[in-house]
Amino acid sequence: MIRVSRRGVLILSLAAVLPALAGCATSASTSPSAPYFPPAGEWARKSPAELGIDPKALAAAVQFAQSRETTRAVDFSDQEATFGSRLGSMPTERARTNGLVIYKGYVVAEFGDTRFVDPTYSVAKSVLATVAGVAVRDGRIAVDEPVGKRVTDGGYASARNAQVTWKQHLQQETEWEGSLWGKNADFIGKEAFGAGERKPRALQAPGSFYEYNDVRINRFALSLLRVFDQPVPQVFQQQVMDPIGASNSWKWVPYHNSYVELNGKQAPSVSGGTRWGGGMWINSWDMARLGYLWLRGGAWDGKQILPPSYVKDALTPSVHGPDYGYLWWLNTKGKNLPGLPSNAYAALGAGSNTVLVSPDHDLVIVWRWHAGNAAEFANKVIASLPR
Repeated sequence: MIRVSRRGVLILSLAAVLPALAGCATSASTSPSAPYFPPAGEWARKSPAELGIDPKALAAAVQFAQSRETTRAVDFSDQEATFGSRLGSMPTERARTNGLVIYKGYVVAEFGDTRFVDPTYSVAKSVLATVAGVAVRDGRIAVDEPVGKRVTDGGYASARNAQVTWKQHLQQETEWEGSLWGKNADFIGKEAFGAGERKPRALQAPGSFYEYNDVRINRFALSLLRVFDQPVPQVFQQQVMDPIGASNSWKWVPYHNSYVELNGKQAPSVSGGTRWGGGMWINSWDMARLGYLWLRGGAWDGKQILPPSYVKDALTPSVHGPDYGYLWWLNTKGKNLPGLPSNAYAALGAGSNTVLVSPDHDLVIVWRWHAGNAAEFANKVIASLPR
């Protein structure tokens, strides 16, 4: 069911951050050959010196991140002008910029209010990709098969939509035609879409054209509900968040009108973002656990939550996308995350909200409510790491 948020507040000033970076912190004993996995309710810290990090350079990177506050309204008063009429609720305020740096599995830097439960916008798309990996693991879907083979609620009944595959949904190349929850997939209508309204265009064949499209992603989320025969938040909690030791403060807020009948009861279908309200509301620590799960190839402390082959395919660029995998932004061409390795990738949401992963550096960075490209901060962090 939809989770109830318990908002924890922890404000850390830069004055508190810098000594923590330079001094000793809690550590956990672990085998040098085995990666550390944080247990539920805690995450071991190590001082920069313990891991060969330059404390001053890391502190300077954190200072930079703290100075790059987003221009998004603190009270979300710019929401409808930016994205169009709401379908779901929004908080009355957001946190300021905050983040975490996880190196070799350990927390080496924290700044801002990392316990604040906030909408994470399109980072929720990468969460949907994670849930889809569970569906693949359990044999509920095969990425190359048409969605309509297993989902028979009418959403794939037309000749066009019948061609749509799960992989096309994951790569945002479906060209699915229709409306869902009162929004059309054409993104036509100033009131409905705000600054995101688009000019009319001819639809292409499914699988031949990339378009970042929340209506189609929301159709994907509904289709996942159908194959699990269970609300997606329940699946995410039971199959992902509980096994990786996440908190119980996150919640996946549905639209007011996105409920469907499921086994004789009303069940919420969730969205892949917060464009029209609702969406995944989560704190930075839980976002870091999600990034760390992907960094470890879908495994967590001996349990394979996502199939390794699925993780590999998800981080492979699509043919038509802008260096895009399965709802993850990639850096194969070096353009999405300038200066980072080609195998770096990120979950990106408006605001900006970011979960950035660099396997070459054994690094996960969460950076929320910031301006500019997340790679700006990441490059400064990487410059502090041992060579």
